[in-house]
Amino acid sequence: MGRQLHTNQPDAEPIAADSVAEAVSRPPAVTFASLSVTYRRGRATITALADFTLRVAAGETVVLLGPDGAGKSTVAKALAGMVQPSRGRILLGDRDVTDLPPANRSVGIVSNSFAVFPNMRVADNVAVALKARGYRRAEVAARVDEALDIVGMRSCAKLLPRELSGAQQRRVAIASALVVKPAVLLLDEPLAALDARSRHSALTELRQLRTAFGETAMLYTTQDRHEALALADRIAIMRETRLVDVDTAERLWDQPPSSFAATLLGAANLIACTVGRVYGNSALVAVGDRMLSALAHPSSTGAPRWAPGSPAYLCIRPHDIDVCSPTDSGALPARVTDSVWRGTVTRLTLAVDGIAAQPLRADVTGRAIYLVGARVGVKLPPASCALVERDD
Repeated sequence: MGRQLHTNQPDAEPIAADSVAEAVSRPPAVTFASLSVTYRRGRATITALADFTLRVAAGETVVLLGPDGAGKSTVAKALAGMVQPSRGRILLGDRDVTDLPPANRSVGIVSNSFAVFPNMRVADNVAVALKARGYRRAEVAARVDEALDIVGMRSCAKLLPRELSGAQQRRVAIASALVVKPAVLLLDEPLAALDARSRHSALTELRQLRTAFGETAMLYTTQDRHEALALADRIAIMRETRLVDVDTAERLWDQPPSSFAATLLGAANLIACTVGRVYGNSALVAVGDRMLSALAHPSSTGAPRWAPGSPAYLCIRPHDIDVCSPTDSGALPARVTDSVWRGTVTRLTLAVDGIAAQPLRADVTGRAIYLVGARVGVKLPPASCALVERDD
């Protein structure tokens, strides 16, 4: 059994690395092959997506994570048939659908409004796509029952949407997408329009339903790391129209491949350092006038990544920093420059003597009283420090 995700990851559930390996060994549900999308704006050519290549296995959940303009929604629109690629191909299984209209693709789409038809009963809402495709009445009824069973809503088949809770309406929207038995369930930033409480409820619903999708793959786009960590078998990180990293949530969290990935996935402290001696998967690094130990993970191919004397970042997350007495053995002396209580933790901003030009952020459990200007000790556990490539 593989390692579990870090227990302090927000809204994340444990995902075994071997179960992810099993998932990606299945036949592909969708394959994007060197996909590019460009637009003409006057005399200029605007690139919305550049050389995007990704394989999503049957039954796998892949989350496209990135900021605005990264290309996530362009991938979704190309898959749905809403934009025409300038180059490259899209395959569903082994079927090339690049040039097919949306109705001829095996893609179920859930919008960010989870919209249902207000004057149609639940069963009729779910049946719309089947009737549009000309299915016979008996098959429509059987498929509707099956889709409602998947989302746990069969007992509500005769109700109107106004008689349902918001969570139940979301389940009906998902059943409407699943009823055509798509190869891929596409959710393009489905929670973006919700407030924090509603978003948490919807995310819980999706996590519960994910296991019921069977061989249907899920492609989910978001800017929110909490959604990505909670849902993904793999996370595909996008930046400036390109796919830059793909891996399990666990490895991207524990072994960020770049400073961009480290920052995108959490409030990482990135401390400029110089690589010293490397031994196995560990290294000594120079930070200011200090020598510290850190993990030095190899590249995805297993090749060494770190050469002595090369610049890097030392990545450590706020909850991994140990704030202690300045007299503790091995502690680095530091001064508190800010202290903010956040309910479950107190976020400290620390200036560490001789270690970093920028302050460090550290989380202390509970409501801890630290006066600005107070002297404290700081320990950076080597097992929580990882070398990260500078890509800024």
